[in-house]
This record gives sequence, C-alpha cells and structure tokens, in this order.
Amino acid sequence: MRSKAFFVNGGYGRMLSSIPALELYAKESGDDDFIIVCEGGTDAYKGHPLLDDKAYDSWTKNLFKDKVKDRDCFTTEPYRVWEYYNQQCSIAQAFDIEINGKGIRELPKPLLRLSKEELVSGRQIVTQVKEKLKKDKVIVIQPFGRTLQVLDDSFVDSSGRSIEFKDLKAIIRKLQEENFAVIIMAEMVFDFSGDKFKDEVAMPENVSLRQWAAVMKYSDHFLGCDSVGQHLAHAVDTNQTVVLGATYPINVSYPDTEGVEIVDLGMHNRIYDPIRIMPDEATSRHNENIMSMNEEIHDYIIDRVLGKEKDEDDK
Repeated sequence: MRSKAFFVNGGYGRMLSSIPALELYAKESGDDDFIIVCEGGTDAYKGHPLLDDKAYDSWTKNLFKDKVKDRDCFTTEPYRVWEYYNQQCSIAQAFDIEINGKGIRELPKPLLRLSKEELVSGRQIVTQVKEKLKKDKVIVIQPFGRTLQVLDDSFVDSSGRSIEFKDLKAIIRKLQEENFAVIIMAEMVFDFSGDKFKDEVAMPENVSLRQWAAVMKYSDHFLGCDSVGQHLAHAVDTNQTVVLGATYPINVSYPDTEGVEIVDLGMHNRIYDPIRIMPDEATSRHNENIMSMNEEIHDYIIDRVLGKEKDEDDK
C-alpha cells in the first residue's frame, strides 16, 4: 500500500483540531512515510514530536515531484462527515473519523509545543499589561471570527459567529468593574477613546497565533467566540468562556469539558448552516442576528467568567 499525503486546509483552528487524528494515524496505521500538505500553513505542527517533520507548506518547491507523486492524496473535510453535520461529534472527532475510520472516540487534546521564545513573549505581554494597569487578573477576549467584515465603519458577521461590537463594549465595562485587565485578540485595532472605559484596553499588534497561545497560558481567563482562540486556550489549559450562536457547541467547542463554560445563544433558534457543503442563504439570514445580546446576557457571561454557580434554570 502507498503512503498517504493528507491535505489539510482552512484556518489555524482547523489545523490544530486535526492534530489528535494525525497523531493516532502515526501511531496506529503503520504508515511511517505519510506527509501533511498544509494549505493554511504549517505553524500548528511546529515542534510536534510526531508531525513536525511530516508537515509541508503547499507552496514548498518541488513538493509534488518529490513527495506527493508517490503517495495517495487524501483531502480532509471534517464538515462533510455525517456525524459532524448531524451534531454527533466535534471537528477533531470528524477528522479522526475521516483519517482513521474508527468511529467516534475520545481524543486527547492537541499538542501545541510552544518554543521558549514564544513563551517568554507571551509572558512579557501579560506582565506588561498587569504592571501598566496595576491589575492582578488578566482576561484575553477574542470577539470576532474570521468571517467578520467592516462595512461603512460597522462590523458585520453574517455567519452569526462573532460577538457584536456594542455587546463587546458592554462586556469590557463589566469585566473592568470586576478588576480585570482586558487584552483584545483581533486582527485590527479599535478606537475606544470615546467610550470612557475605566481602564485602557490592551490591543497588542503583530502577535502571532503561537504567541497568542502563550499570552493565554499566562492569563487568568479567555473569553471568545467560534474562532481559533478557544482552540488555543484549550490546548494550553486556560479556563475559558465561549459564546456561541449559529454553530453547535458539540461541533466547534468543548462542552462538558472542565474549565470550559459555554454560553449558547443559539440553542433555541439556530438552524445548522452547511458550510463547506453548499451555500444556504436562507439559513445564513436566519442565523445572522443570533449573537445579539441584552444586559441580562452580559451579566450571565460575567458570572461564567467569575465561576459563579449557575441557577437551576440555567443548568
């Protein structure tokens, strides 16, 4: 039998989620010569003891001639796994079903091995924020997913995955009242000068995703949405609160996992959007406002961050 060339595409979160399945393939398959063609970059696999030397950027010179030509191509797409789009498994388990064919099973956390330089960089960012704001607690917030668009000075995410900007500002105020220093993880810098926050909001620039993982490692909590941040926080064992709307917790996050609190805004009204299977405009329109919040929800999120006990009605 020929060895395989696994093609993995998408963002960093998908890459990270593929790691447990590929680890198990390396251990169970007997295929010692497989490779991973990383269409979204190799960063997630750097330093991994089993996968680092098997991961190649798709633009690597002569990759087809030297590596792919003698292997069977295997294109991974976890969103097209039946158990995934029927809400029976996570994205990591969907990768495992595709790659290893052994059904739904418990998987280890993805191994993200950070370098000393990355760890020092993350610790320095957290330490500087604490010292500047004179705070003992730091929370990292990733409010937006990759599908966010800026239209006429407004932030729009038609996928129903991002925290709305007005809600983000309300949550920041409440976290500052609880004496948190707030660090925003985003691809853009926001002007909060007119919002009269109690404290400055830290927005470090030019921070790689691996450095962000280190920032989370040294922070007290992570608050995010359906995006890469929650996967990084999970990998480095940082307690987190994840706000979800159009996507299902079982698919995209870590429900029933210690240290992970899910705030599921879509639980009563969401329709599954068959992303990467086919476009479904009617479903997208149905879900697009599902992340909108009120003050009661803001307070509920703060309670989850603080680790307060849930009322019976919330359990």
